[in-house]
This record gives sequence, C-alpha cells and structure tokens, in this order.
Amino acid sequence: MRLQSYALAAALAGVLSSTSMTWAGPEIVAGPGVDPACFAPWSAETKYFQWPAKPGPYKIAVVNGFVGNTWRIQMIQTAKAYAALPEIASKISEFKVVSTGNDAPAQLGAIEDFINQGFDGIIINAVTTDGFDRVIRLADRENVVLVAFDNTLDTDELLQVNQNQYDQGVAYAQWVIDQLAAEGKTSGKLLEVRGVSGNAVDRDRSLGVHETLAKTPGPWEVVTVNGGWDDGVAQKVVADALAVHGNTFDGVMVQGGTTGAVQALMAAGHPFVPVGGEAENGYRKLVAAHSSEGLKGLSVGNTPGMVAIGIKAAIAALEGNVLPQFTSIPLPKADYTELVDGENYWSDLPDNFFTVNEFPPCGVNITGPQIMAQDETDVK
Repeated sequence: MRLQSYALAAALAGVLSSTSMTWAGPEIVAGPGVDPACFAPWSAETKYFQWPAKPGPYKIAVVNGFVGNTWRIQMIQTAKAYAALPEIASKISEFKVVSTGNDAPAQLGAIEDFINQGFDGIIINAVTTDGFDRVIRLADRENVVLVAFDNTLDTDELLQVNQNQYDQGVAYAQWVIDQLAAEGKTSGKLLEVRGVSGNAVDRDRSLGVHETLAKTPGPWEVVTVNGGWDDGVAQKVVADALAVHGNTFDGVMVQGGTTGAVQALMAAGHPFVPVGGEAENGYRKLVAAHSSEGLKGLSVGNTPGMVAIGIKAAIAALEGNVLPQFTSIPLPKADYTELVDGENYWSDLPDNFFTVNEFPPCGVNITGPQIMAQDETDVK
C-alpha cells in the first residue's frame, strides 16, 4: 500500500509539474512590443508580457463593476460597438458583458466563472484595487488573458490599460491655478467634486489635485464633495455646498458630472470661475455657449473608449504578440479657446455623451451613432 501511495503521489506530482510548465501565464520578455504607437509603455521600467499564441476566434468577456453613471453606460455601449466592427467581430466567437455592481466578491466570482467557462480574454473595470491574486493565478493556470482598464489594480501581474489618472488631477488643478494667477489670485477657496470612493481613479485624481495645490504658496481652502461621476449627483452635492458656503468659490475641479456641477453653479447665480472638468458633451456645450460671459473651462477626457483598447490588447496577446504590462493612453484636452462644434463637441448629441472615443494610433475609430445604437444591458 505504501509503495502504491508513493507511486500515486509521484504520478500526481508529474501531472501538476507538467501542467504548471504548460500553463504558467505570460512570459516576461524584452520590449518593444507590437504596435508601439498604440500600446505605449507606462514608463521606461514597464516590463513586457508574451503569452503562447492561441488560434482564434476567441471568447471575450467584459466584467464591469457598477453601471450607475453615464460614463459606465457609454463604456459598455462602446465595448459592444467595438466588438461588432467587422474586423473585430471576425476575431471573436463569443462576446459577453456583465456588470456586478460595487460588490468585489461578485466581480471576482464573475471573472472566475468566465475562466471556468473557457473564455480566452477577460477585460475588467475593477471595483477595488486589490484582492485579485487568486483569479490572476487561476487565469495564468488556464492561459487566460486578463486586462484591467480605467479602475486598475495595484499589481503588475496582469495587463493593464489606462490614462494617467494622477496626471488628470494635476491637469484640473494646474489649469485652475494658472487661470487664477492670470487674475492676480494665488490663494483662495476651491471646490473639489470627487467621484466614487474606494477606487483607484478617484484616489489618484484627488491626489493629483492636492499635491499640485501643495506645491504653490497658497493657502488654498478646499471643500470636497462626492459627485459619483454623475451629473445628477454632482449637481445636487454642488448645490448643497453652495447652500452652505454661498457664492464664495474661486475655482472648481470636477472628476465627473461636470455638466451637473456647472448647472448648479449657474442656477445659484454663482459668478463664473475657472472650471477643470471631464469631457462630457454637455459641459463642453456650456463652456462654448458661455465662455464669452466668463465661463473658462478645461475639459480633460478620461474616455470610455479605453475599453476598446483593452479588448484590442487582449486579442493581440492571445495572438502571441509582445505587449507592455501597463499601456499608457494620452489624456486628450480642450479648453474654452479650442472647442469646435462637430469636432470636439456635438450640439446635436446628448449632454451625457463623452466626447473622446477615437484613437487613430490604435486604429480605433468608433463613431457617436455606432455607440449610441448600443445599450448598457448585460450580454449573457
């Protein structure tokens, strides 16, 4: 019996060893990677991954967290529109989308389910920045490519695609500081409208805002509210802040829901002040309409279209291409002097449409009508 047990243990060890050698996840290789104009490394220290090539077409899933604001809705619409493009659809045998809400265990469970169902690539907008170690190990064992985007993870063990959220916060604050300096103001009272607490985007943008302010003489008094990256919520919390503080703000920085935030300022009769905000179509419409009256705005695009770059990265990795572990997408910006109807905002599209969805270096050119033809419901 003892000899049989040893023999069985040895056999199992051989199987496990063979399996781990076959399904070890990506190999760390030297760069540069494929299509470097599209997949630009985050920094000079970014490592490069390569998976063994798999024959296509591929089973691809998008696992989102919450879908409670317009950015997330358009992101899901964009994912569906991109997957439906003929040149992409030919590489996908099955495409699924699921939103799990702000429930980290539910999101992890959905990722694990897709891995167990044999999906090849999973694109993730994460609920939290950590806790993904187990599903990453499972994905590596099964040779599944995971790509995190937007709300990325505090790990370098999977592919990630993002714009620099810290730099976006810096851009908001520095622009407001510069506009006020041109008016002779080097200190004052600012309103910061944050996003959804507990995720990397909100954290990094706010850090960029506050560290930029800290580098100036000041002092700056910053009143912070949470707008949930949503026009309705942002409008309410800004109105509440104005009810408490009055028309006393020298500048405003809005992570999302900028249309609602500006509407609240206007409804309260607050004098126009410099606003650093997102790339919502409604916000750009307001700035274009009222800049001659003193509404000076900067619009920085954290684009829902980055989900398309995530899908493109997953397919490229499955085809055996070398990719940077973390891809950096540039921050598209336009201030009140640069807005042109039909080019970087659209008077005939809804206020909640996000204006930046094209990435020419990546060959990603998704039109507004293609996006708006989709909905935000799960694809199961």
